[in-house]
Amino acid sequence: MLRNKEIQILLLFMCTISLVAIVISAYLAPASVWLIGTTCLLLTVCSILFTRWRYNEIEKLSSYLRQITNGNYSLDVRDNREGELSILKNDIYKVTLMLSEQSSFLQEDKLKLTNAISDISHQLKTPLTSMLMMVDLLSDTNLSLEQKTEFTRNIRIQLERIEWLVSSLLKISKIDAGSVLFKREHVSVNKLIQKALEPILIPMDIKEQTVSIEGEETVSFVGDLNWTSEAIINILKNCVEHTQNGGEIKISHQENVLFTEIDITDNGKGIPKEDLPYIFKRFYKGKNSSEESVGIGLAMAHSIITSQNGTIDVSSEVGKGTKFLIKFYKQII
Repeated sequence: MLRNKEIQILLLFMCTISLVAIVISAYLAPASVWLIGTTCLLLTVCSILFTRWRYNEIEKLSSYLRQITNGNYSLDVRDNREGELSILKNDIYKVTLMLSEQSSFLQEDKLKLTNAISDISHQLKTPLTSMLMMVDLLSDTNLSLEQKTEFTRNIRIQLERIEWLVSSLLKISKIDAGSVLFKREHVSVNKLIQKALEPILIPMDIKEQTVSIEGEETVSFVGDLNWTSEAIINILKNCVEHTQNGGEIKISHQENVLFTEIDITDNGKGIPKEDLPYIFKRFYKGKNSSEESVGIGLAMAHSIITSQNGTIDVSSEVGKGTKFLIKFYKQII
């Protein structure tokens, strides 16, 4: 402590003031010299002791900060007393809490990234293995033309599946990273539904399914037409996939002062109760999912809708069908 230049200057001033006070008292009142000298000495000692105490407290804070830099966020340095050091301790504790939360978020992000890479690897492994096998079979000179055509068609299907998977993952990654700028424009729900139905009509026709639309033509919401149609397409694909041949899909929409609501209902085989809490989870495949499903369509739909001040809920009963209820709120909730 005494090596500190500031402390040396302080002691120099105190000694100088004490010496001046003793000299003046010796000139004016010689009898008070001992009293003045003792008082100055006591004040100097008290000042040194107080400064030493502050040094010890600061050293404790320095040790605390060193432990924080080493990743130990469990220490509690809060002090509810008055004073500059107490305020500093409380501020340091607040920063510690923030760093602890950020560290937890980083660990969660790292875990999510690890799980995502694992899931992506698993999803890509199956079609790639299948294609490698078919490529090996195609090298057989004894294969007939029909067999070569069939293998080539299967390879194309697997490549299309990989392309869709990679495209969907890129879209979700952009949404998660906040790099997607959703437009804020008035979107007609009728126009949205018609746009979403276009790529679904052929699969529906193959399965002889019907679709009915009910709602006012004036119903609209504020959002992004293209991105929202992407979400609706994935929901409709799920309905078509899980609805039997000759089944029906009903779409209704309405609007009130609080939100615009879109209701998509099918009369398919439904979703088991234990699967309902997880159907919007990435790569989750329920009991009734087909082998071709990768469990990403509904996750992307959920991300798109919730990113536009919306909500999506699902209710289902096995053997009776599934209902997706989408709401786009007019104000931020």
